[in-house]
Amino acid sequence: MRRIRRSLDNQSATTLVHALVSTRVDYCNSVLAGALKTTTDKLQCALNAAARVVSNTRKFDRGLSQLLHDELHWPDVPGRVAFKLIVTVHRCLNGRAPNYLSNHVIPVSAIVSRQHLRSAEQNTLVVPRYRLTTYGRRAFSVAGPTAWKSLPVALDPTISDACFRRHLKTVLFAQQHRHHSV
Repeated sequence: MRRIRRSLDNQSATTLVHALVSTRVDYCNSVLAGALKTTTDKLQCALNAAARVVSNTRKFDRGLSQLLHDELHWPDVPGRVAFKLIVTVHRCLNGRAPNYLSNHVIPVSAIVSRQHLRSAEQNTLVVPRYRLTTYGRRAFSVAGPTAWKSLPVALDPTISDACFRRHLKTVLFAQQHRHHSV
């Protein structure tokens, strides 16, 4: 891999890594919502290797996480999963998702018995109960609203998709930065 990297310019290496690695890491990664860290760590290793190819650094060089976040603007695998889930929920709320997903995203304000609650005013979603602790919390009907609940109230769900994605990425990077600095 090192020999291949020497013959590519930075833009070509970035394009190649995006085409071969990051698209595969992001493909169907929403099924990893709530997955064990050992599962997501395997994908994180692949993402770290891709970052090393793009940045032309070696395996044991320091500062890889800073390179990932600050220079490449790549979130960690759990952040990528949360991003995809929350964007899907946003699309469901704005009528731009398939019905089989939109049927699982129910605002608290849509339920008559809960309309007087404070959570109805704060754009929160109903998180259904689940029985299986291993798979129940990973279902979209639970994982989507739970991920949505982690957002700050200031993030407006009615803004355009592109604007929402940009603001969401900023919020998730701030949360990730706080998590890494603790």
